Amino acid sequence: MLKVIYLGTPQFAVPTLASLIENQEKLGLKVVAAVCQPDRPKGRGGKVEMPPVKVLAEAHGIPVFQPQALARSPETVEAMKALEPDLLVMVAFGQILKKNVLEMAPLGVINVHGSLLPTLRGAAPINWSVINGDTVTGVTTMYTEAGVDTGPMLLKAEIAIGPDMTAPELATEMSQVGADLLIKTVEALINKTLVPERQDDSKATLAPMLSRAISKIDFKKPAQEIHNLVRGLTPWPATVANFRDAELKIVKTKMLDDSSALYQSAAASGKPGEIIKADGKVFVLCGDKKLLELLEVQPANRAKLAAAAWVNGVRLETGECLT
Repeated sequence: MLKVIYLGTPQFAVPTLASLIENQEKLGLKVVAAVCQPDRPKGRGGKVEMPPVKVLAEAHGIPVFQPQALARSPETVEAMKALEPDLLVMVAFGQILKKNVLEMAPLGVINVHGSLLPTLRGAAPINWSVINGDTVTGVTTMYTEAGVDTGPMLLKAEIAIGPDMTAPELATEMSQVGADLLIKTVEALINKTLVPERQDDSKATLAPMLSRAISKIDFKKPAQEIHNLVRGLTPWPATVANFRDAELKIVKTKMLDDSSALYQSAAASGKPGEIIKADGKVFVLCGDKKLLELLEVQPANRAKLAAAAWVNGVRLETGECLT
């Protein structure tokens, strides 16, 4: 019986753990422990909640370790070692593993990464694939080593990115694809048909952590680029603009058909950031003279609402702009 320790925390990591549990008998393995981040307060009320992986693990009687940082928790590492795992599986764990963990299991550490490596190595590959305007991404299973997402690749699966797909929508689809791919990877490992492939570092691109520093929209940029940023930064850190010296979150947008009469008339005049209300809809003019439809916004300290309702409420004046 192959003993597996699972490392993961958020909802994205749940389908893979669920698949491992479901396929334990078929694969001849047992998930002997799960390691995830500590319980943390959530929402405005600050109620402490368990990570999704912990909820699933405990529902199946799987012991859970929750160190603040595995690298600074030798007692957790020793407890993991005592279980004598054959394999570690990692999905969205959020911590870099040190040598003592990487070498703990004879079969190593298999990670499910949210991109087609070697592209988009790093903390936020799903978001950056949307921000970059990619039409195809995927999942790669890989052996984890000391570098950040630099280990040998195992299996891959491609995923199409729709023109209006948001990062959370892509993550949901990717988590299911990743779960299936992990099972295929473990099957191949057990059958000794897995062929690791070294990454070509010259083709590597990065997907750094997200921050509010990239949230501000520059309406001098092309409409498609702005639309991609909105899709990629939802729900956090979100995209923001200024309106009448107050912050306004741009929650959801849509590209406008540039053959429409509205587009033709608006593109002939106006300046980047200008808000245009027409046919019960709200648009903003971008730097490439294309219109971007605003579907949903969120003023400071208020709930999200339809852009048309927001415009009606503020009594938009001709020529007013988002900056």
